[in-house]
Amino acid sequence: MTTLHTMGQQHSRRSWAEPYKIKVVEPLRTTTREERDRAIAEAGWNTFLLHSRDVYIDLLTDSGTSAMSDRQWAGMMLGDEAYAGSVNFYRLEETVQKYYGYKHLVPTHQGRGAENLLSQAAITPGDHVPGNMYFTTTRFHQEKAGATFHDVIIDEAHDTASLHPFKGNIDLDKLQALIDEVGADKIPYVCMAATVNMAGGQPISMENARAVRELTDRHGIKVYLDATRAVENAYFIIEREAGYADKPLAEVLAEFCSYSDGATMSGKKDHLVNIGGWFATNDDELFEEVRNLVVVYEGLHTYGGMAGRDMEAMAIGVEESLDMPYMRSRIGQIQYLGELLERWDIPFVKPVGGHAIFLDARAFYPHLDQEQFPAQTLAANLYADSGIRSMERGIVSAGRDPETGEHRHPKLELTRLTIPRRVYTQAHLDLVAESVKACFDAHDSATGLRLVYEPKYLRFFQARFEPLP
Repeated sequence: MTTLHTMGQQHSRRSWAEPYKIKVVEPLRTTTREERDRAIAEAGWNTFLLHSRDVYIDLLTDSGTSAMSDRQWAGMMLGDEAYAGSVNFYRLEETVQKYYGYKHLVPTHQGRGAENLLSQAAITPGDHVPGNMYFTTTRFHQEKAGATFHDVIIDEAHDTASLHPFKGNIDLDKLQALIDEVGADKIPYVCMAATVNMAGGQPISMENARAVRELTDRHGIKVYLDATRAVENAYFIIEREAGYADKPLAEVLAEFCSYSDGATMSGKKDHLVNIGGWFATNDDELFEEVRNLVVVYEGLHTYGGMAGRDMEAMAIGVEESLDMPYMRSRIGQIQYLGELLERWDIPFVKPVGGHAIFLDARAFYPHLDQEQFPAQTLAANLYADSGIRSMERGIVSAGRDPETGEHRHPKLELTRLTIPRRVYTQAHLDLVAESVKACFDAHDSATGLRLVYEPKYLRFFQARFEPLP
């Protein structure tokens, strides 16, 4: 028996196993501490710049790192690589319409391609876009198109210890205040992410999504969903919200999406593929503009930067993501890692969300100022300890204010341990937990980092650091 802690409550459950068996394996390379110290130094203490061959357990991201199923690999052989009118596009379009409910679909090479198309088509310079906490590429595209981003997430999302079950919720009072301040005509859409990555993979409730829809309808404002992990969000609604415990994932997802006018999607997450995304909308006029823009930025409107085989694998992945035993095991792995860390009082964002454990780097290194990059420091130290690759989600990811040039100082300074789908076993997660504990036990010796190279855009991908003396 194992013990599961959920939202401050404790109950017992039977052990579970992943609902799949391993058919193909990829050998992992182990390294010495000396090799890892050299590798992280050569990477400028930025885990994005490590060579993957030097990584033992790769928890950098869940984007495009999933293991595809036998059905998906078989579907790849059905790829219709016609430049125009690929049969796989129509299969994907039909699948998204069936499960997500949107009228029009435009494929893209990945999620940020869809974000760019929506921003270019819907935003006029001087607009304001409210959202439930920023995401790096999403905000970049919005700002690049001339908008100002406004965080309207509930306050509990900024508190790592809060046990609010839906910390991704939009604060309706904050949203209304922004509408009153700038006017509804200056808000092209509300950007509603499900789940909220930067808050720790925290979900939105169905009640909140419905209330946001009602508020925006009164003002004639559109709602566009970041649906990247909307299936995971649907799982949390089933698990945590009254009235949904016995409903199938597909039904919950369909209702959730019905409170929006369209969505951007990175298929590299919920859809269990290595590349691809899409933009969907119910708006005929906006669809026409995006379908024209995709030819400029991505590819023809029936492939949008994806091969036919990738679209086929994605269509199959949509269906597989809605299998309840799979999703239960998917979230169960993150909960399992959270249980291990909680036994040792390791500070992380609670309750456990979807796709990752987010370590609270401020609590790890209380002696480090935020401008000494505690989350980046923790990611580097975890790699040096065991070869585990994680990533920073704090001041480095937040970037600089475009007006002042000063660092943005987010309330959350987190190091993300992201679990790829259908890739690692619980034994891998045991090792991860032990490495986190080793770093926590040695937290007093951490000295922090300083920036030595900073790219112009999305600096967390390519920035380089060096240890402070």
